[in-house]
Amino acid sequence: MTSAAESANRSAKQAADSQPFKVGVRVGIGAYGVTHLLIALLALQVAFGNSGERADQTGAFQDLAQQPFGQVLLWVLVIGFVAVALWRLSQALWGFGYESDSKKKLRKRATSAGNAVVFVVLAVLAGRTAAGGGGGGGGKQGATAGVLGLPGGQFIVGAVGLGILVAGIVKIVQGYQKKFLEDMSTPTDRHARQTLERTGQVGSVAKGITIGLIGVLVVIAAVRFRPDEASGLDVALKTLAAQPFGPYLLIIVAIGLAAYGVFSFFDARYHRV
Repeated sequence: MTSAAESANRSAKQAADSQPFKVGVRVGIGAYGVTHLLIALLALQVAFGNSGERADQTGAFQDLAQQPFGQVLLWVLVIGFVAVALWRLSQALWGFGYESDSKKKLRKRATSAGNAVVFVVLAVLAGRTAAGGGGGGGGKQGATAGVLGLPGGQFIVGAVGLGILVAGIVKIVQGYQKKFLEDMSTPTDRHARQTLERTGQVGSVAKGITIGLIGVLVVIAAVRFRPDEASGLDVALKTLAAQPFGPYLLIIVAIGLAAYGVFSFFDARYHRV
């Protein structure tokens, strides 16, 4: 049994190190960039008064599906997202051998495990849209309603919301400090490196803000005992747009999300895979 497990472990590592797999990973990271550019465009539409579109991943995939060859492009995204999810899982298990600090290595592996889940969700959403089933929308609210109905459910949902808010703040701080460069082989060209750093900083801060907004909404839902208020990115951005000067703030966030999309293209090229 031990020998079979070791053999399977070796085979998995070899597959993760193969060139076709690495190409798939880079396609998936680039697809993540495309997703953010589409979300930024949808957010701008919300900022200018068109609130009919969903300004989140589902809305981005639905918008893409309506374009020429959109279905084909969506399946390409699915393949890329699955590749990234498997790569992140391999990182969680064996990755970051170049990191000498054991605590930092453990933290990076835990982050990779979380990222693997994110890309599985993206793959499912893109796959459903490509298959013509839409992306769904009530999952978060249904899950929140179920948890709120449990003993101590308000505290659980509130704690989850605080966790999401903290994750957003961490993303902002790490983005500002350019922590993303630690896992990249940066370009030697000075202008390319500067563009990478600036888009990474601006994009990470904007992404952290959106994550933080979702966390705030989840906390509010727990306090008010209203699961309908605990939703995702679409509601967070539209809630921001409804505030005083909200459309202007949303435009800034949209520009930041677009910057993160551009950064993801650099990441696809220079990330250590």
